[in-house]
Amino acid sequence: MTDLTELFTWTCSRCNDLTKGFEMIELIVDVQYCLQAFVGVAHDLNAIIIAFRGTQENSIQNWIEDLLWKQLDLNYPNISDAMVHRGFYFAYHNTTVRPVVVNAVKRTRKLYGKFPVMVTGHSMGGAMASFCALDLAVNFGIHNVQLMTFGQPRVGNAAFASYFTEHVPKTIRVTNGNDIVPHLPPYYSLFPQKTYHHFPREVWTHNIGIGTLVYMIEQICDGSGEDPSCSRSVSGDSITDHKKYLGIDMQADTWGSCRIVMDYSALQYQMDLAGNIVLSKDPVSPSIIQSITQEDNTRSNVQN
Repeated sequence: MTDLTELFTWTCSRCNDLTKGFEMIELIVDVQYCLQAFVGVAHDLNAIIIAFRGTQENSIQNWIEDLLWKQLDLNYPNISDAMVHRGFYFAYHNTTVRPVVVNAVKRTRKLYGKFPVMVTGHSMGGAMASFCALDLAVNFGIHNVQLMTFGQPRVGNAAFASYFTEHVPKTIRVTNGNDIVPHLPPYYSLFPQKTYHHFPREVWTHNIGIGTLVYMIEQICDGSGEDPSCSRSVSGDSITDHKKYLGIDMQADTWGSCRIVMDYSALQYQMDLAGNIVLSKDPVSPSIIQSITQEDNTRSNVQN
């Protein structure tokens, strides 16, 4: 969503249509690197939700061409030979996103108890969500972390995939049809140690035709992360298949830019010198929009 006021107060049409009753806790917009994430509570699931926005560029083609392919040694405990994608790792670990997300999770779990944490994201947001889930599990001891991503690229080599599966076993990677992004960075079977390698478990959604009818099926793939009978069985050359998952349009309302809209008079926020914005609310307290509405009603009653 471009409108941060509607997103933070969860009053946008997309928010209410898809997930009612969600309580936003923290909204982070890294203007410098065009990143966005939020942390909130889904009371119907008794879970903390962390969501990372997907790729926000003029075109996915340009984003694919500009990917930083170089791998980086992973400096995590009890692991060797693991390599990860430098750009995706940087986007989560070396921007304003990580400290704000971690702090929001700590505050929320302190007030609500040890709710499970569900992390999600689409496209590059899926890559960031992966690093976030692993970070919470390994570095902060949150063992009930669940991850579900949509159309995410590969983020590390086989050693990393094994390490990830050990620490975040409750993981689903949803891929769709001929979506090009899950095929990137490329997988080279002749170089298993160095090549990028998906972690499991993939669920591949694709259409099959029976006579004149077309059905969408969800195929649960094997535990290798690189099941040759799933998305790797197709060419993976479609950008259209990347933009819609499970019937939901995944792109933002203003796809071509990083611009944001916010009612600065209505929301309390923090902004650093780089222009990065953090909107936050104490969990279990009335929402900012409710407070504003109550104040307006009180003022109106006094005037009457």
